[in-house]
Amino acid sequence: MELTAILFYLFSLVTIGGACVMVFSKNVVHSAFALMFTLIGVAALYVLLYADFLAATQLLVYVGGILILILFGLMLTGQGQTVTFKSVTVNIVPGTVLSVAAGALLIYAFTTTGWNVIEPIERTETVHEMGMMLMGSYILPFIVIGVLLLIAIIGAILMSTRISTDNTN
Repeated sequence: MELTAILFYLFSLVTIGGACVMVFSKNVVHSAFALMFTLIGVAALYVLLYADFLAATQLLVYVGGILILILFGLMLTGQGQTVTFKSVTVNIVPGTVLSVAAGALLIYAFTTTGWNVIEPIERTETVHEMGMMLMGSYILPFIVIGVLLLIAIIGAILMSTRISTDNTN
C-alpha cells in the first residue's frame, strides 16, 4: 500500500471519528473540540488532493477563525457546563426510511459507475493562479464575501454582548 493511501485512510478516520464524536457528544465543549479535529482532517484531505489554497483557507478561516469564535462564545457565556441535552428521538421511521433510501442510492451509484484510473496530476502552484483570478475577474464576489464575513463577526459580537449583559441583570 502506498503512503498516500495510508495517509488518506488515516485522515479519513480522523475526520469521520471527529464528526461522530461531535454529533454524539452531550457536552458542547467536547463537540466544539471534535469539530476542530474534523476540520483539520478535511484540510489534510485537501492537501492530499493537491488543493493547497483550499487547505490553507480551511485552516485559517474555519479552524483559526470560526471555531475559535465558537469556543470563545462557549467559554465566555459558560453554556458549556450548564447546557443539558435531552436524548428524545422523534420521527424514527421517516428518518430510517430516508437513510436507507439514501444509502441504497449511494451504493447503486458507486457500483454502476465506470471508474477510470486517472494518472496523478503534476503538482502546480495553485495559489498564484487563484490570486490572479480573485484579483481579476472575481474581485466583486471576493469583496462581497469579505463584507458578509464582517457582518457575521459584528453580529456575533453583538449577540455575545447581549447575552453577557442579560446575565448580569
